[in-house]
Amino acid sequence: MRTDEFDYDLPEELIAQEPAEPRDSSRLMVLKRRTGEVDHRVFCDLPVLLNPGDLLVMNDSRVIPARLFGYRRGGGKTEVLLLRDMGDGVWECLVRPGNKVRPGSTLSFSDGEVTAEVLSKTDAGGRLVRFSSRAPLEEALERIGKVPLPPYIKRDIDDPERYQTVYAKVKGSAAAPTAGLHFTRKLLDEVEAKGIGISFITLHVGIDTFRPVREEEIEQHVMHSEVYTVPPEVVEKIRSTKRAGGRVVAVGTTVVRSLESASASGELKPSSGWTSLFIYPGYKFKTVDCLITNFHLPRSTLLMLVCAFAGKELVLRAYREAVDKRYRFFSFGDAMLIL
Repeated sequence: MRTDEFDYDLPEELIAQEPAEPRDSSRLMVLKRRTGEVDHRVFCDLPVLLNPGDLLVMNDSRVIPARLFGYRRGGGKTEVLLLRDMGDGVWECLVRPGNKVRPGSTLSFSDGEVTAEVLSKTDAGGRLVRFSSRAPLEEALERIGKVPLPPYIKRDIDDPERYQTVYAKVKGSAAAPTAGLHFTRKLLDEVEAKGIGISFITLHVGIDTFRPVREEEIEQHVMHSEVYTVPPEVVEKIRSTKRAGGRVVAVGTTVVRSLESASASGELKPSSGWTSLFIYPGYKFKTVDCLITNFHLPRSTLLMLVCAFAGKELVLRAYREAVDKRYRFFSFGDAMLIL
């Protein structure tokens, strides 16, 4: 299957540069897989679009202040984006300028409060970097790090919490699980009051969020691994939901990948570890029934996952309609509910 089959035309002005205020005032396209019907709502309508007995599964990962600005030994500014913790002070990172930050380079941040040694390049084009700091690195990051925004967002936001979900708890992501950004605490209360369950898994968003598929055929693309956890209590809640005839509604592609990774044997089981699951058309879903998601970049693995879930032709038709109706796209953009 060719990568250019997942391309579409998007006017640059439709790339959202700031979040909706309030969060749940963003627009919501409702797409029905069986009929192809499309409806246009507002995200705060979600409780009336779901049924009592359904279960929302959300990703409670929290974005860390993972962007550091410093200097290379011998001069020259550098920027480092921490992607995933490899243990023992070593992180996989993206670095700028990549041609200057070579293995063996020494980096300094905040007048030496944090220092780093570049160990090696990675197959994905990043670097393995060992950090040292006067205080624990997590504490240092809270003081000197910046919350990373995607490169297509050209302006800073006044409140970094707007790039966190209201239920973000487990620190570790390099980017927000953006489908959850539309929820307010009031909306979550309304969901539960209707008898719709809420459960949480964790997947720390990593490097593939920042990388389009570059191979001509999507089957040649290799997904980067991300760490995830599907706890036993969530598995039991999903099983009881399905036994009672309810639907499992994944809030975001990260939840889909977590639940489907935990269902690799054909049966959902408690699971924790690394997943490199690449979902594209032809994949047979085992656990997820419905999906809440944002509008994704052309040629991205996220768009391919959505096309696998609802059908490529239907999804791309819905995207064309979203462009025609001036929906807002990407991380701070509007949402889609696929039933």
